[in-house]
Order: sequence, then C-alpha cells, then structure tokens
Amino acid sequence: MEWYPIKLTAHIRPYTFGGRLIPDLLGKQGLPEGVVAETWEVSDYQDTTGTVINGHHAGRTLHDLVVNFPDELIGQGWHGPHFPLLLKFLDASHMLPVHLHADDETARRVYAEPNGKTEAWHVLWAQPGATILAGVEPGVSRAEVFRAFKNQAYDAVMPRYSIQSGDTVYVPGGVIHSFGPGTLIFEVQQTSNLGQSVMPNDGNGNALPVEVWEANINAALDELRIDYQPCPTAGLFREHGVNRYTVCCAGPHFALERWSLTEPHVEPSHPQRFLTLSNLGDTIRICYGDHEELVARGESCILPAAIAEARIVPAGTADLIVCYVPDLQRDVVEPLRRAGHSDAAIRSLGEIPAEALTARRIEA
Repeated sequence: MEWYPIKLTAHIRPYTFGGRLIPDLLGKQGLPEGVVAETWEVSDYQDTTGTVINGHHAGRTLHDLVVNFPDELIGQGWHGPHFPLLLKFLDASHMLPVHLHADDETARRVYAEPNGKTEAWHVLWAQPGATILAGVEPGVSRAEVFRAFKNQAYDAVMPRYSIQSGDTVYVPGGVIHSFGPGTLIFEVQQTSNLGQSVMPNDGNGNALPVEVWEANINAALDELRIDYQPCPTAGLFREHGVNRYTVCCAGPHFALERWSLTEPHVEPSHPQRFLTLSNLGDTIRICYGDHEELVARGESCILPAAIAEARIVPAGTADLIVCYVPDLQRDVVEPLRRAGHSDAAIRSLGEIPAEALTARRIEA
C-alpha cells in the first residue's frame, strides 16, 4: 500500500472566547458563519476524530487508521489508544478562562484517562499589549491562591508575560494558565480534553452556584503543578541553504517547528515517526513518488511514517508549522548543537530531560 499526505476534516468549536480571526486573519476557508473559536485540524479525540478527505483512505476516520495501521501511520513499534497529538488553530479574541489540564498521572488516577494534556501555544498574531498568564508565583500558599481566584485577582498570584507573533509557550499538564484577548495561536497538545476551570461562570457564560465554583477551584488546586514556570520563547533556528527551520518548543510528548522555505525541502523517509504540516501561507505542493498533494493556506495534513521520501515545494516562500513526537536527542538536541546552540538554550524550549543532553549521539 502506498502512503500519502493525509488530509482530514476539521472539528469546529464555537466557544465564547472566540471570534472570526481564523477565517479573517489566517484565511482558512470553508468555515461557518459566527464564532469560530477553535478548528481541530488533526484530532483523534473520542467523537471528534477527523475523517480522511483525500486518497484511497477517504471516508475512513483517523482513529480507524490508528487502530489498523499504527506502524505505518504513527511509527514502527508504536502502541497507544489514539493518535498522540491534537492540533488546532485557536482564536482568543476574548480572554480564555483561567484553567489547567491534568498531567498524565492525574489523568490516569482521577479520570481513568490514558494521558493528560501538555500543550504549547505558537503565537500567529497578537494585538499590541497582548499577554498570557501562566503558572503561579513562587512561595504563594494554597490559601492565597484560593483567595485570589475567588476575588478574580489572577495577577496577584500568576505571572503575566507580554507576547508577540512568533513566540511559543510550552505548558505542561497541571500548570494553570490563560491568554487573550486579541490573540491567534496554533496549539499542539497531547490528545486529551481534560480541563478544570477556576472561573465563576461555565463555558457558556452562565454564573455557577458559589459552592460549585469553590469546588472547581479546589479541584484545580488539587491538580496544580508549581514546579514549572512557562514563559514565551522565540525558539532556536538552524539553516539549510536558504531555508530556515526554527525549533519553537520540545518535550517528551511533542516538538513544534516553524519552517520558512524558499527552495524545495526534501523530507527523507523515516519509518519511526510521522510529521504533521499546517500551512500558514500560499499553497504548497507535496511531491511523493509520481504523485503530488496540494495543501492550501489554513490546511493541515499528516505525513505518515511509512510515506516514501517527500518533496515540499513552495510557491514563493512557504510558511509551515511542523509537529511530531520526537526522539529528543536525535531530533532536537543534536541538530541544534550542530547549529551552535548551547545546552542551556536547548533546555529553555520546554521539558528536555537530562538524559537527552548528557550523551552525544555517534553519527553514522
């Protein structure tokens, strides 16, 4: 069976924090009228699993491919209940609720879910003065955090950072956070939708009974992680000819890169992992074997692990977000070391365990 770039239907969420940034600024086509807060570009989360819209797998769900072709789609030897990444465009025209997502241990212990939700935000557009709230200030007590959340005085206990286009924020599961207004991001995350809000209203803006609100705050505090402080980073780049590749964030669950291509990029066959491509610019051609697939502005696709060598051909300059589940030493640490970046800079990209930095891989 010949594998090819897989394109999927997008799942749309009309949350109240959204607006029309995704069609208006990103230029994504085919969206409904009204609020479009999120488009889930690649999703295998429960009933939101995408449906293939191209090639000989058209009509099958992503979950069906995961179950029947895990080695070919995700990578040789992979095992898991679902596609490991969920990718979305997210419109924070208004402020998101202050909330957190369970980490892996909490997801299994409390919710009987296979994994939690570590995520990262890559800022595509931010109005002047846009900020994020992420983490808690060192040394604050649980009682102080509870009082601040009840008073909706989030800045009293949470660091606030300015953001601009091109920034990326890596947010592990268990870290409290929010961003907006006036922000358009691309988000990569583990496949999960667990979340715990500390806001006085529900997702539709309806006021919660006080006892429910307080119970929600306490539930969030039970899951709160305080040992990681997210902050925006510009990423680390490497170059190949005139093409530029920026590693924006990395950790055990995913890496996110942004590629600027003015010459064709040849992606070799790598049966150990897939890539996802999300196009922010003009239509690109992906050539594989004797075939090609077009990916328009605002579209995404999966390059399966079993695909043969693929050639990504820009029309002018291509602007792509690329995500994958990395071998951190092979895929992130060593390429960035060769590009001249220090281990301290590499560690700033997210969660890079010590073992990925202590040994240098011997190149063949």
